[in-house]
Amino acid sequence: MYFGGLYHFFYQYNPKGAVWGNIVWAHSVSKDLINWQALEPAIYPSKPFDINGCWSGSATLLPGNKPIILYTGLDPEKRQVQNYAVPANVSDPYLRKWVKPDNNPLVVPDASMNASQFRDPTTAWWSNGHWKMLVGGKRKHRGMAHLYRSKDFVYWVKAQHPLHSAPKTGMWECPDFYPVSLKGKVGLDTSNNGDVKHVLKVSLDETRYDYYTVGKYFPKQDRYVPDKELVDGWAGLRYDYGNFYASKTFFDPAKNRRILWGWANESDTPNNDVEKGWAGVQAIPRTVWLSTDGKQLLQWPVEELETLRGQKVQMKNQNLKVGDHVEVKGIHAAQADVEVIFSFKSLDKAEKFDPIWSNLDAQAICGLTGSKIGGGIGPFGLLTLASQNLEEFTPVFFRVFKTQGNKHKVLLCSDARSSSLQDNLYKPSFAGFVDVDLSDKKLSLRSLIDHSVVESFGAGGKTCITSRVYPSLAVDNKAHLYVFNNGTEAVTIESLDAWTMNAPKLMNQ
Repeated sequence: MYFGGLYHFFYQYNPKGAVWGNIVWAHSVSKDLINWQALEPAIYPSKPFDINGCWSGSATLLPGNKPIILYTGLDPEKRQVQNYAVPANVSDPYLRKWVKPDNNPLVVPDASMNASQFRDPTTAWWSNGHWKMLVGGKRKHRGMAHLYRSKDFVYWVKAQHPLHSAPKTGMWECPDFYPVSLKGKVGLDTSNNGDVKHVLKVSLDETRYDYYTVGKYFPKQDRYVPDKELVDGWAGLRYDYGNFYASKTFFDPAKNRRILWGWANESDTPNNDVEKGWAGVQAIPRTVWLSTDGKQLLQWPVEELETLRGQKVQMKNQNLKVGDHVEVKGIHAAQADVEVIFSFKSLDKAEKFDPIWSNLDAQAICGLTGSKIGGGIGPFGLLTLASQNLEEFTPVFFRVFKTQGNKHKVLLCSDARSSSLQDNLYKPSFAGFVDVDLSDKKLSLRSLIDHSVVESFGAGGKTCITSRVYPSLAVDNKAHLYVFNNGTEAVTIESLDAWTMNAPKLMNQ
């Protein structure tokens, strides 16, 4: 949240190591979302209602600029209950101390609910004379966003029906519900319910990915209905088609934007010793807004990230024939920001989309085709964190297919299978389709490279993929960056700008 001229970042943290357990609410503050100062933990197990754990939740700003935290605690019976905490001194802009009043818990699971699948309260919003919040849950295998109402933020009543639910999706962790403007990139306060659409995001415990729908919120009925063409869960839209989980947005009143932040989680670590999805680093904070056609969200790294840009190199109008690999020299390739626009003269050579693939997701198709198997238009893109002789590299690339009716389908891949010579690593071929108009025969890509993380944004942020990789050769000064084309159609680097990224001056110390 933004409070007292500072961004406050609360996150699940184990002070004793990168394994699950001993979880507290760590607390850091920043003036710019880039340089962070760590403070003492805001919340840690200390009362009966959270003695067995302080799990995820959200912050809400009440009228009068009064912050309040809602979070899940584990009580002595290890039931998941919803608690609150308030600042000990609201005049302290750092909000160093937090108090957990004795009238906790605010919400407990009723007899019809699974007390071990009831967690992660959202930021609350004001509507029709009530505060409202969601808590993630499931009934049998049906994921659901339980809805609660309160007039005073103290006494909460469960609604007769969830705000939304979906069959065969399992537990909905870390739900997030917020409005988006129909035009432009301006963010909205969570309670705004004017001429807007709403977004419901859930983190599926069974897949460890974040899914969302865009739709209509009916405040009088307290129902959310996704747009007709969108689906909940596994086949739905994702914020990120890679290692990205348990995300949360907040409204930033300082710059009137909505910011999205999530884990660049490790599905497995080099030693395979960390529970899936829990150890990881934070991805770069992103601004999020609705696409002009209203069908999906777009994401882009916050503008403050550009203050870290250092040495810059450029390429313009460079032709890439089939098999070409051109090195981007003059930057530190292990820590870089790269923006590139590719163009091609014709769509005629686009390879046919095999009808057999219709039942496969993008990741499976990327796994079948990869960056080395030549196509027509593509694969072309970047070879990030590459060793000099290409024993290791993480390719981020496009591939264009031709479908029935002479339409086209664009695939964006971030393929970690060649990322490291180390064995026993999780090295997936992450991928997502890109809903983009190819009438101008151009595709853009931005990749942020940071040693073990590659965050990529295709077509201006329509499709995003975060990969965690662990090269053994392409490390620090031995890492290289290439632009490549393995398709038979020549591709032009219309423009490429690449920067060495400097480290923040204050890195959570």
